[in-house]
Amino acid sequence: MQKQVPVFKPLIEKEELKAAVNSLKEGWLGMGRNVKEFEDAVAKVCDLHPDDDRHVIAVSTGHAALHLSLLLMGVGPGDEVITPSFNNAADFQAIRACGAEPVFVDIAEETLCIDTSKVEELITKKTKCIIAMDYDICICNHDALNKISRDYSIPVLHDAAHSFGSYYKSKPIGNQHDYTMFSFDPVKTITCIDGGAILVKGREKVEKLHAKRLIGMTQPASRMYTNSRAWTYDIKELGFRYHMANLHASIGVAQINKLNEIRSSRQKICEMYYDKLSKINAIHSPFGNFEEVNPFLYYIRVLDGSREELRAHMASEGVDTGIHWQAGHCFSYFKKCRRGPLDITEKIVEEIMSLPLHSKMQIKDFNKVIKTVKNFYD
Repeated sequence: MQKQVPVFKPLIEKEELKAAVNSLKEGWLGMGRNVKEFEDAVAKVCDLHPDDDRHVIAVSTGHAALHLSLLLMGVGPGDEVITPSFNNAADFQAIRACGAEPVFVDIAEETLCIDTSKVEELITKKTKCIIAMDYDICICNHDALNKISRDYSIPVLHDAAHSFGSYYKSKPIGNQHDYTMFSFDPVKTITCIDGGAILVKGREKVEKLHAKRLIGMTQPASRMYTNSRAWTYDIKELGFRYHMANLHASIGVAQINKLNEIRSSRQKICEMYYDKLSKINAIHSPFGNFEEVNPFLYYIRVLDGSREELRAHMASEGVDTGIHWQAGHCFSYFKKCRRGPLDITEKIVEEIMSLPLHSKMQIKDFNKVIKTVKNFYD
């Protein structure tokens, strides 16, 4: 049986295994000192400084980060949140979990990120937030988003689940808006097995998030970061079991320590993909300058209507592919949500296809992907 080339392949090496074993041997399996180490490592990647009053709060998943960020903004029943329909279902579900409604906006064809020219026409008195997600190897137009945010006094939640370790105009991702979330799930460029993080401005927001991630308990994070706990505390509002565990954090720290290696290896493969695939007329291969991104996926668009045939061919040759994503407005649960014209979204979801991209990807796997695509069109 031939070996499959998967779309995702986490980079688990001796450093991650050692970190996990040490964390387990230490015996503190809940939230503790490793979580603080992880938050500090994320802050360093994002180039946060104490005088910026910007802070990192580690949580259990990217979805938890979305949900808590929206709650912190005060999003609730009767409110609306503008988000691309071309987005991950976690964003839509986080909005609904607050009792609010998603409002679907189109994407820009050149980046597949939120089309900032289509946002303002969807803003109403009910609009409480705009979610903007960086997609795969592309970064949103954050300058335009900030202008909309200022003009209408509506906060932007930067969904940077795909762009940890990337830059926007030479500034690390995490500094573009007052609210940023990251995901560190099993398939991300940096994984904690599962995990997420929220970046916020203002110490008072940190205290609220510390309680909300710990089922509302107000025991100090500073105490828990010493692998100990308080036995008396207050509960002042609704909370969730959204904290990060030491084991996950320890693996995340080991991964961040090799971020430069991970990023450069992915950039190289993306450059090679562009070089080989941009010559095929039947597909669109995205741009070839990857200097400021830490690529999560490499996508192509199949322009001749043969995507499913191409995917079947590649699967038969041992190459896995993916579709990121289906459109939100097509899901049964969200079909009645308000939306603007979604012409680009509806075109892209029929064309998009994710190719295998791994940290330290083996050249033989890359060559197999290219050969399989070329053989299909030849």
